[in-house]
Amino acid sequence: MPLPHRHRWLPALLLTCLSPLATAGEAELRAELAVLMRQLDGLERQVEHSAVLATDGYTPNGSRYHFDYVRLREDMHRIRGGIQDYLTPTRAQPRDPVELRGDYRRESRDKGTP
Repeated sequence: MPLPHRHRWLPALLLTCLSPLATAGEAELRAELAVLMRQLDGLERQVEHSAVLATDGYTPNGSRYHFDYVRLREDMHRIRGGIQDYLTPTRAQPRDPVELRGDYRRESRDKGTP
């Protein structure tokens, strides 16, 4: 059903009004991701500190599982890379995401880096 002559400007007005809202959403998302990057910086510092404490105070106490800091660092690096790729895209096509490894518990027989 066509719009009456006096209401033909309505779609143009709606597009004009809604366009800044879409831009504001993008700006808000970028701001939230920037905050997340700062929080990730703090989390990485805590992980490094915890890894040092775990290495310095490591005594085999018979515990079967230990926290796998290496795997956590790798996943945090992937998360950081994904956020940076979104904030500063290098190409227009989406990339295939790399799965996080997860499962940060490893058995004590693994004598690798804590």
